[in-house]
Amino acid sequence: MEFGRVDESELNNIDFSLPAEPVFNKQVLKGKPVKNPKVYIGCAKWGRLEWVGKIYPPKTKEKDFLDHYVQHYNCIELNATHYKIYGATGIAKWAAKAKGKDFLFCPKMYQGVTHRGSLKGKDFLTSEFLRGIVAFEEHLGPIFVQVSDTFSPNRKDELFTYLRSLPTDLQFFLEVRHHDWFGKQHIREELFGTLKEMNMGAVITDTSGRRDCAHMHLTIPKVFIRYVGNSLHPTDYTRTDVWVDRMKYWLDKGLQELYFFMHMHDEAYSPELTVYLVDKLNAACGLQLQKPVFIKDTTQQKPRQKGLFD
Repeated sequence: MEFGRVDESELNNIDFSLPAEPVFNKQVLKGKPVKNPKVYIGCAKWGRLEWVGKIYPPKTKEKDFLDHYVQHYNCIELNATHYKIYGATGIAKWAAKAKGKDFLFCPKMYQGVTHRGSLKGKDFLTSEFLRGIVAFEEHLGPIFVQVSDTFSPNRKDELFTYLRSLPTDLQFFLEVRHHDWFGKQHIREELFGTLKEMNMGAVITDTSGRRDCAHMHLTIPKVFIRYVGNSLHPTDYTRTDVWVDRMKYWLDKGLQELYFFMHMHDEAYSPELTVYLVDKLNAACGLQLQKPVFIKDTTQQKPRQKGLFD
C-alpha cells in the first residue's frame, strides 16, 4: 500500500501515538469483555513471490499460494475484488481452500462502484459484486467500501444514500480518506453517528503520512484496522506495541470482533511483523492466535538496522 508513504528519513520525526479513546466509543462498547471474541489477523494479498522460501515452501507455484497462506493466517483483506468482479464459481474455489478452518475473506468493494464517477446508478454493479462474494458462504467476513482520497464530505448525501442501499444482512465497513472527514468536528461526528445508525463499521487506517486516518472511532463493537508498516523500521515495533495496548483495552471493554490487516510498503516483510504482533497480542490478551511459521529462522524479531535489507 502506497497511501501515506513518507521518506524513511522522516519516520523518526512523526508522532505515532494513537489518539485518546473517543467518548463516542462508550456508546458502542458495553464496558466488560465478551466471551470468546473473534480475533482475525491477516494481510492484503496471498500472492507474494517474496514469501516463497520464507513461509511458502521453495518452488511453490502461484496457483498454490492460497493453500499455504491459510496455514499461516486466519483472514485475508481481499483487494483482488477491488479490481475485478469475480463470479460465484471462482469465489467458491477460493473458499474451498479454507474448508474446515475458521478463516475469513474480507473483500474490498469493486472500484467500478466506488472510484469511477458517482455512486448513483451503481445498483447493477453492486449486485454483481455481491452475487459473487456471497459464494464465500461461512468464510465471508466483513466487506469494506473505500472511497477515493478526493471523495469529500461535499458528497456525503450521495455516500449515505448509497450505503443505505446495501443489504443489512451483510457486515460493511467504510474507509474515507479526504482530510475534511476528520478535520472538522461536526462532519466527523455526523459521519460516525450515521455509520452507527446504519450498523456499519468505520475502517481505521494507520499509515505514516496520514495520522488523521487513525481516528479510533468504533461505530459498532467490531473494528477493522489497516496497519501500514515501513519494512521493519524500528518505529514499526513501537507502533505495534501501542496497538496491542489499545486492542487489549477494547477487548476488555466488550469488543466482539477484531480484524487487523498487516500492510507494508514492501510486503515482503509483512510476515515478520505479524509474528511480532501475534506474540505480543497473545501474551497481553491470553489468546492463541496462529502466526506465520517460517521455512527457516528468518524472522526479524529486532528492528531493522540500516543497510540490513537495503
